[in-house]
Amino acid sequence: MKKTAVVLAAAGAAAAVTARRFARDDAEAHARLRAVPRRVTTTSCGDLEYADVGDGAPLLAVHGIFGGRDAGLLSFGDLVPDRRVLAPSRFGYLGSAMPDGATPALQADAFAELLDALDIDALDVVAFSAGSPSALQLALRHPERVRHLVVMSGDWPGAFSKAPLPIEGVAYRSDLLMWLGKTLAGPALLRLVAGIPKHFALTEQDETQVRSLIDSIFPVRERSSGVIFDAYVGNPDVDTYPLEDLAVPTLIVHSRDDTLASFAPAEKAAARIPHVHLLAHDTGGHLMLGRDAATRAGVAAFLATEPTPRPST
Repeated sequence: MKKTAVVLAAAGAAAAVTARRFARDDAEAHARLRAVPRRVTTTSCGDLEYADVGDGAPLLAVHGIFGGRDAGLLSFGDLVPDRRVLAPSRFGYLGSAMPDGATPALQADAFAELLDALDIDALDVVAFSAGSPSALQLALRHPERVRHLVVMSGDWPGAFSKAPLPIEGVAYRSDLLMWLGKTLAGPALLRLVAGIPKHFALTEQDETQVRSLIDSIFPVRERSSGVIFDAYVGNPDVDTYPLEDLAVPTLIVHSRDDTLASFAPAEKAAARIPHVHLLAHDTGGHLMLGRDAATRAGVAAFLATEPTPRPST
């Protein structure tokens, strides 16, 4: 009995410590989010929140899964210096509505309404990962609003063969479950999130970058509707897109060793898009670790080109 009591006491103490750590980390996550500038516009799809920072030519930053306005700034702030960055939270993320019958095409229409509200005729668009379907739809449905399109580690036709397991949808709704996963998974989680193969050697800088990204997905619950939408609707939706109809200059940036979004679909997509350039990194994974300078230079050179003239309608 005494041994049992000691074990129970130790378990209780460990649970108390875990609860305090979670409460501390949760409070820090909410504080980080509150520090990110927030504006809201009302669209036909409901409220659309966004960050609007910087000066210069405007650029629309479309975040990936587990993102939001904060992730848009985190992903592209260093990539496009000296630009005015508009970073909206997509459907179901943070303070943006999740309309009935939501699709990436409807999200693209909401983006166009945001540009109307800000009196912006056209701008450059940069999308990462699961943000690519709505960015592609913006270019397909409203090509006059997109000067250049950059898709980084994007979703392309044929990239997804199965939907996530139902248990994943449960986890996405719980900050505690996701936090426990982050805490218990250890180094394995770094490789999963970074989308890199086992042989890729993470530098100290790489580890810091990936850990920062993992921390940035919290709080999770406020993003859960958007995450589930991306996983079950947004990602597979790209399979139907008529990429041959893209009329805007497009840059695809992708790593050949990306284990989250494989390179082959990106290469096949590049063969279908009329005005396209493919910037392929041999290594770097989904986050293109260690390829910041090359990516920054490639994107800057592409955005500096004069957009292809389009026939008047």
